[in-house]
Amino acid sequence: MSELVSLSRDNEVAIITVNNPPVNALSPGVPEGIAAAIEAITADAAIQAAVLIGGGRTFIAGADIKEFAKIRAGQKKDIGLSQIIARIEDCPKPVVAAIHGTALGGGLETALGCHYRVAVASAKVGQPEVKLGIIPGAGGTQRLPRLCGIPKAAVLCSVGDPIGAAEALELGIVDAIIEGDLLQGAIAFARARAAAGEAARRTCDLTSRLGDSDANKPALDAARADAARRFRGQRAPLVAIDAVAACATLPFDQGMAYEREEFEKLLKSSQSAAMIHAFFGERAVAKVPGVTKDTRTYDIRRAAVVGAGTMGGGIAMALANAGIPVLLKESSQEALDRGMATIRANYEGSVARGRLSASAAASRLALITPQISYDGFEQADLVIEAVFEGMALKKQVFAELDAICKPDCVLASNTSTLSIDEIASATGRPQMVIGTHFFSPANVMRLLEIVRGAATAPEVIATAMGLARTVKKVGVLVGNCRGFVGNRMFHPYRREAQFLVEEGATPAQVDQALYNFGMAMGPLATGDLAGLDVGWRIRKEYAHLNNPGERQPLVEDALCEAGRYGQKTRAGWYRYDEKRQSSADPAVDAIIEAARAQAGIVPREISAEEITERIIYALVNEGARILEEGFALRSVDIDMIYLTGYGFPVWRGGPMFHASLTGLGVVLERIREFERLHGAHWAPAPLLVRLAEEGRGFESLDG
Repeated sequence: MSELVSLSRDNEVAIITVNNPPVNALSPGVPEGIAAAIEAITADAAIQAAVLIGGGRTFIAGADIKEFAKIRAGQKKDIGLSQIIARIEDCPKPVVAAIHGTALGGGLETALGCHYRVAVASAKVGQPEVKLGIIPGAGGTQRLPRLCGIPKAAVLCSVGDPIGAAEALELGIVDAIIEGDLLQGAIAFARARAAAGEAARRTCDLTSRLGDSDANKPALDAARADAARRFRGQRAPLVAIDAVAACATLPFDQGMAYEREEFEKLLKSSQSAAMIHAFFGERAVAKVPGVTKDTRTYDIRRAAVVGAGTMGGGIAMALANAGIPVLLKESSQEALDRGMATIRANYEGSVARGRLSASAAASRLALITPQISYDGFEQADLVIEAVFEGMALKKQVFAELDAICKPDCVLASNTSTLSIDEIASATGRPQMVIGTHFFSPANVMRLLEIVRGAATAPEVIATAMGLARTVKKVGVLVGNCRGFVGNRMFHPYRREAQFLVEEGATPAQVDQALYNFGMAMGPLATGDLAGLDVGWRIRKEYAHLNNPGERQPLVEDALCEAGRYGQKTRAGWYRYDEKRQSSADPAVDAIIEAARAQAGIVPREISAEEITERIIYALVNEGARILEEGFALRSVDIDMIYLTGYGFPVWRGGPMFHASLTGLGVVLERIREFERLHGAHWAPAPLLVRLAEEGRGFESLDG
């Protein structure tokens, strides 16, 4: 046994305890320790049964994800978990898995190898491997169907979401719910099995719930259709369903071999590499140089939001959802009533969809106090400004807040492009000012871009990062430049989309190419959703910063001048019906033709490949500049911004990781070609050139 696994006894029942905090992951030493304990139990005639339990707060939360990366890189061999689980299953004495916390991935597979499973009512079990671009590789797709049937196992393995103990009991995955002390209940359960003289029940021998291929086909077809829709472009969910389906046609050993072969292929795939990168990326962005666990933070017990529009209302909901009372201020009763009506409708929608109980929705709504004055702001620990995106108005609001709020109140702006330093200059406390750029809808989207000003104190940064965790967002710290990171990169991304339309592509062709690449929406449709007038106002405010003679897109400004602001006016790049379904509009074609004539452009046929490369590589090139200039801490920070805020496909790992996987030399070659054909705005970023010449990827800078 290893020091990570201990073996003790309660008379004739052995107790195997995994002690690998914090989550008892199957790190090196844990599987081997379990195997050694099983060997000792088998050899000891005085032991009649065994319990496998996790020490601390959980059973076994899954594999050590770092080991997957090492296996894929050829740095180590597989730990052989399948063989170790087979040893548990082959033990002649009943082995009972006692589950609390979570049994996920390899943890559930280990429990499935036990002869029985008991759990506390709060426990959760699941096979989430598809979230890493792989499938269960130690029998999950072969043992789970033998307990709950192929249709349900196909869903569990392809979707990856855990289920609670009560549902697991109903499905047959768990044999009993233990009330009271889990260990004592599990020992009693194991002792009863041994006293009854029951032979060890091997999961691999169970076949009664497998059904046959014809009977399972409708459910499997439905699971495949659902997976193709929900996880568009991802391979692992469909492979997981195929592996589960194999239970009905292959003997167990052959099914295990099939599962293993598919697991290894997926583990070596670019999709798995990208999704594991994203898994660790979410943890990496939480680490900020100069901010440690000892850095002081301000307690956020009461908050306030200025502005009850789309963003302000969503931010108020995000705070209320986290249990934080929030004052919501507007400048007029009419605007306030409109904002509160939207908030109520959002909560009512959540209740109707079964995501919230009526009482929970009412409790959250009660935490939001609507008002048209600053009354109570002097008691707020945090104020988030979410007014119209104009510098003069934001500075006015911050000057008012500076006069009202207590000295240690954190003053945050939800600006998406404007300088935090200039906003902070309206106050006498720039060290307390920070940007908190939420993404719409703020109560749903996971990204919170946290913008550090020149004077922002480390304590305020630490508080904002903590706020992100509290409201269940991915907080990413960025520097203060025009558009910060996300929108600064989004500008050339959408600019290139417009250039492609002017050169001959249709709006639908541009959007379809990026949708096929994996983006949640195409760039032009995204503009229609967000509101084309937002970017129009920003372009006019910053027009003086444009380089003389540099090509500027023409069509979108013309659309705005015609009152076509997108979905909210039912006309933008597309026409929208009352259900916001889009269709091509001849009026847009006329505007495009006029822009081409103005620019002297002769339209040409443009391939989907060119569309995708120009738009994505414009994103990458700007990201490289941002990284070199220090406005992003790491390339993974950029990736997480685009994965959580801009609909970039997780199975590509983010724009910078995707470029590295493609090969920076390949990317650089295409960018140089675009520079030759389309002008100086395609000049390659110096960092991209250097890394490409050195044969390195962006991730090599992240440490």
